[in-house]
Amino acid sequence: MLRRPTTPLLLLLVLTGCTGDGAPVSGAPVSGAPAGADGLGDPYFPRLGNGGYDVRHYGLTLDYTPATGRLSGTAEITARATQDLGSFRLDFAGMTVDSATVDGTEAAVHRAGTELTLRPRESLGRGDTFRTVVRYSGVPRRITDPDGSEEGWLRSDGRAVALGEPTGSMAWFPGNHHPSDKASYDIRITVPAGLKAISNGELRSERTKAGRTAFVWHAPEPMASYLATVAIGPYKTRETKGAGGAEGAGRAEGAGGASGAKGAVPSYTAVDQAVADDPATADDSAKLLAAIPGIMKWGEKNFGAYPFSSTGLIIGRPGQAGYALETQTRPFLPGPTDTGTLVHELAHQWFGDSVTPKSWRDMWLSEGFATYAEWLWLADTGDVPVLDSFAQAYGDEANWAFPPAVPPSAADLSEPPVYGRGAMVLQRVREAVGDAAFFRIVRGWARTHRHGNADTADFTAYVERQSGKDLGALWKAWLYGQDKPPRD
Repeated sequence: MLRRPTTPLLLLLVLTGCTGDGAPVSGAPVSGAPAGADGLGDPYFPRLGNGGYDVRHYGLTLDYTPATGRLSGTAEITARATQDLGSFRLDFAGMTVDSATVDGTEAAVHRAGTELTLRPRESLGRGDTFRTVVRYSGVPRRITDPDGSEEGWLRSDGRAVALGEPTGSMAWFPGNHHPSDKASYDIRITVPAGLKAISNGELRSERTKAGRTAFVWHAPEPMASYLATVAIGPYKTRETKGAGGAEGAGRAEGAGGASGAKGAVPSYTAVDQAVADDPATADDSAKLLAAIPGIMKWGEKNFGAYPFSSTGLIIGRPGQAGYALETQTRPFLPGPTDTGTLVHELAHQWFGDSVTPKSWRDMWLSEGFATYAEWLWLADTGDVPVLDSFAQAYGDEANWAFPPAVPPSAADLSEPPVYGRGAMVLQRVREAVGDAAFFRIVRGWARTHRHGNADTADFTAYVERQSGKDLGALWKAWLYGQDKPPRD
């Protein structure tokens, strides 16, 4: 990304009806089996996510009317119980729950804040795979982050875009919304004919009937919910069989080695019609789209094989959001921007999307790598040595407000140290282990944790194991230290 407490569970009531926040619906017999935890203990969002199960797949069926802002949805959630469960929870903010079933049988439902609690008629056993279906409707909300930025369902000018970092995905579908629980997705979105609905992965079908068009998207690789997106509006789209083509930039500073790339992947791009038709922005957006093949090849040369089966880009209308976001396989930009931002968001496909932080405390592993990718790109294409980028970041006092591995609060997760000082950590590692070892480590890190989760402890241990060096002093000074360490 580039952008510079829940109410306690109440006693389940056995009633019949519909529910918005805090109201119960129809119930089932009370079970004595334990409940899944109402959070995963994230350092900054302790109630985010839910315990007792692991989601394997989301099937989302959405119907949206821009004129009213109303969204009708059905979430089919396939999960595996990791403990015996008498009840379990989903994260869901706003809208109205119309019904819920578990394995085809009506379940008792209770809402308290952003916690949606379901009690199946029969308890679930550890290891059981179960299917939950939640039907809901209403006007999805914007969510204001601790740092004041807005996410969730962003609606304006007959358009809408769903952006979810760090918690906004719960505004448009119920689920386990912590980044540590990744799943595959199938998303079907129906909108008025003439509009487009873009999401993650591959477009399987686009069909119009009775004045409405249904778009069916398939995202087969594991995805954290904050990376899921839906962009609805008058988009000009293009689909190609592969994102390859032009040769990418060379490794000017010693990457070495083959990427193991499997070749070009399909690309689907979308540009808001207002941007595409405006002479002041059309050329800028066209240049960004044309840059994708070269950036992809360059990324594979530096970071290893691209981890997903499709790629692309969404360029929205300026002002539609206050930041760019690395939505999986298809980053979202709020209007045309510079190539460096595109490099940043595409680098996230390796670092952040494929290798996803275990908790929000580990966000520097995403943003530090993506920022360092910008430095590498400048070195390879703009004759700006990485050491110059490092020196500029080192001289920026905003990067020394706190250590990147321990932001003081949730409001600090997108502050400069997470990005700039995070990238400086990587440069110091490079200097400590040498170029050849460094780029071998970078590609190995992306390969070892492909489609998984990792934290700072995993990274520091991996670097030391692969390099054979004790870097304790480096981690202490650059990653965890409160004071600005000397450059040399």
